[in-house]
Amino acid sequence: MILEMKVPSPGESITEVEIATWLVEDGDYVEKDQAIAEVDSDKATLELPAEASGTITLKAEEGDAVAVGAIVCLIDTAAEKPEGTEAPQAEKQEEAPKAEAPEPVAQETKTYATGTASPAAKKILAEKGMDASAVSGTGKDGRVTKEDAVKAVPSMGTPTGGNRGTSRTKMSMLRRKVAERLVEAKNTTAMLTTFNEVNMTPIFNLRNEYKEAFKAKHGVGLGFMSFFTLAVVRALEMYPAVNSMIDGKEMISYDFADISIAVSGPKGLMVPVIRNAENLSFRGVEAEVKRLALRARDGQITVDEMTGGTFTITNGGVFGSMLSTPIINPPQSGILGMHNIIERPIAVNGNVEIHPMMYVALSYDHRIIDGKESVGFLVAVKEALENPVELLMNNDVKKALEL
Repeated sequence: MILEMKVPSPGESITEVEIATWLVEDGDYVEKDQAIAEVDSDKATLELPAEASGTITLKAEEGDAVAVGAIVCLIDTAAEKPEGTEAPQAEKQEEAPKAEAPEPVAQETKTYATGTASPAAKKILAEKGMDASAVSGTGKDGRVTKEDAVKAVPSMGTPTGGNRGTSRTKMSMLRRKVAERLVEAKNTTAMLTTFNEVNMTPIFNLRNEYKEAFKAKHGVGLGFMSFFTLAVVRALEMYPAVNSMIDGKEMISYDFADISIAVSGPKGLMVPVIRNAENLSFRGVEAEVKRLALRARDGQITVDEMTGGTFTITNGGVFGSMLSTPIINPPQSGILGMHNIIERPIAVNGNVEIHPMMYVALSYDHRIIDGKESVGFLVAVKEALENPVELLMNNDVKKALEL
């Protein structure tokens, strides 16, 4: 029996996928539920499992865009599993290290024939990266003199032996979609960014005192994301326009906070969503951040887990960014950018003190968020982070951390 395998729908509104990588070769015997391909949609990369055991015949090439429901391969379920199919793989694994390394490419060494250039001219030409044969000599028998070498001008437009190779790689469907959305955000929103700075000392003190007990009790670390997420939730309640988005001629406001968190996955930027963050504790946020980050890292994140956020938090600080202007994640109207923490001298009650400081940035859609609301929102985030015990923990740290 020949089974026709068709492209399943990876999510609502997705009409086609791209064959990113075939994990098997044409004619291979595959087992049921074995991953046979990785397919890219405009939102995620997913594995395609075999629907039955048998010999596979591929009907699409890597890089092909295939419509949802189209046939991508055939599986002959009547085929018997070849004997010793695992042996060749083992042999390949053993033989692989024995493969001889390619011989190194000899580097061209510039030499000058005796009598072509004087020793002084050779030195000057070598410093200029020039060959004596490229210089007209005025000495006896055409010998290149020191004066000839000094006057010689290398061509600035001529390669002098350096590597000038190029490569061309097709962008994945996910990367192309990210690019389209970024351009869309720049072209269709009135995006502005406001900045502030946060003294992270209070959070550092809390983490130093309670992080070990927190991890021992809950099995997750007490990171910065829980503080920032809960500070954002509080600010969204104070400034609901930031938790809104435009739909045609209407503004939709939400009474819940679905916080998108930007994480870096093997296939690029992923933005999974923490649902109803307003109902989560510090433990709840940290556990959800860890769960989503691991799924993104392992390529298991689903389209549903990346859809429907109302506000985004991105942390460029983990890569060393000191300050940036994050781009809005449409159709949302705001995104908060966290940055790296640097010890800097600041004025405290008339005295100069050194504290761990972080710059924060809020990019917002000025069509529905006014300057007063955007600045007020960011100040509210700053206040909560600099006074977390009172504003985020209701003056009861152990209860807030569930210790």
